[in-house]
Amino acid sequence: MREGAVRLSKRAQRQKDILRILSDEPTMRVKSLAAQLAVTTETIRRDLEELAEQGVISRTYGGAMLKAENEPVLSHRERHLVREREAIARQAFPVIAEGRTFMIGSGATTTILAKRLAFELRNVTVIAHSFAVATALAQNPTIRTIMVPGLYHAGEGAMHGAQAVRFLQDYTADWTILGASALSPDGPSDALIEAADVYATMLRQSTQSLVVADHSKFDRIATARYAQWSDIDVLVSDGRPEGPLMRALERSEVRFVQASPR
Repeated sequence: MREGAVRLSKRAQRQKDILRILSDEPTMRVKSLAAQLAVTTETIRRDLEELAEQGVISRTYGGAMLKAENEPVLSHRERHLVREREAIARQAFPVIAEGRTFMIGSGATTTILAKRLAFELRNVTVIAHSFAVATALAQNPTIRTIMVPGLYHAGEGAMHGAQAVRFLQDYTADWTILGASALSPDGPSDALIEAADVYATMLRQSTQSLVVADHSKFDRIATARYAQWSDIDVLVSDGRPEGPLMRALERSEVRFVQASPR
């Protein structure tokens, strides 16, 4: 085998090893990776740059983090982690139960929480851009649901775009309730750029904010970050964050509530 081919083979194997390590420890420093793989920090930095160009990781200060995988459409997500999402909804409801006006983002977990709101609350107002959320709320005729207009995203079953953002700016709410595609120390993010614009607007228009997300979202980065942790009041999840993510929550004084599936 030629010398250049040998180098290429070693680099490819090393990059596979980097991804394997990151799958176990989603955030890693350059020095730690170099020590584990017995190469120089300069070699690791070159590998990380190549992997970042391929779109499979994101560079962080002094290290790297895995990117969240592209999310499937909502109808597919709703069939997975059902017990975990139901547990999250059970724990999240008491947090927001005293609210009278809500803005709710799209997502599998927010839809399950909307079903609980429909069962538990009366005479509240919900501003929604997701048809799944609106349908869940329709079970309770005392709930007034205001549907956000905009461009329809078929995969998410929700309205996005400039018209949606402008519409939301004319309303306020006690609580904004959002899901997330990924949770990193920098904040929650979403795979859809259009959704992130809507979520950021909802947060600005609300007194308090709640993020509901299962443990698979921890230590990942998605396409569009819609908030910093300082913008979020409460996070409810079925798992407990650790390391840099948990420290970021503590620094920003985010209340963390853990849910346990039955």
